Amino acid sequence: MQMARKEQQLQKEMQNKENKTTNEERQANLSKSLPGSLQQSATGHRGNKIQEKLKEKTLPAPRSSKCLQIQFTPRVFPTALRESRVAEEEEWLQKQADARRAMNADIPELKDLKEGERNPEWLKEKGNKLFATGNYLAAINAYNLAIRLNNKIPALYLNRCACHLKLRNLHKTIEDSSKALELLVPPVPDNAKARLKAHVRRGTAFCELELYVEGLQDYEAALKIDPYNLDVKADAEKIRQRIQGSEP
Repeated sequence: MQMARKEQQLQKEMQNKENKTTNEERQANLSKSLPGSLQQSATGHRGNKIQEKLKEKTLPAPRSSKCLQIQFTPRVFPTALRESRVAEEEEWLQKQADARRAMNADIPELKDLKEGERNPEWLKEKGNKLFATGNYLAAINAYNLAIRLNNKIPALYLNRCACHLKLRNLHKTIEDSSKALELLVPPVPDNAKARLKAHVRRGTAFCELELYVEGLQDYEAALKIDPYNLDVKADAEKIRQRIQGSEP
């Protein structure tokens, strides 16, 4: 019995020692961990302050407000200065602008048209579409109304004379092409293509009327505008042969 009690007492003492040691180790570990965590938090706090100061130094200053001045480049023509026809070009552009503003809206036929259709440009486009389908009479009617609205646009006469030529209204072809040439002044590169068409169509009408000399004059005028146009050059040569009586 005494031996059993001694063993129990020894076991209790050993257990108390182990518990004491465990508690001491826990306290030691806790005391070690606290300064480290505090040091880490302090270091992180100082790092954040340094980063904020760096950001404050690196931020650019706000831009000052300014007024921008825009200048448009003046129109430049692709010709040498000694050959430049700037004055004629400006005159031509001004005439076209004035022509588009010269509207005559007091026409009974306009009552049947919508507001957007009471425009010579719209009527011209309509005439062009009718011409493309071969409806030359309807195209002429569209051009007629457009000319009544505005008789200063050379393209209207030039397109209408093409319709008359298709219908072999040769005298009207000559009238319309002549009127177009009257409006296509001054002669500048911007209207060269239209002038060439007017001369060719009038020259063709003269030749259909067997007025070959007058027709050749128009073809030669067209070649002065475009000396490298092979079709016009070939037709002009045929007319010369017809005049000389050598055409087979």
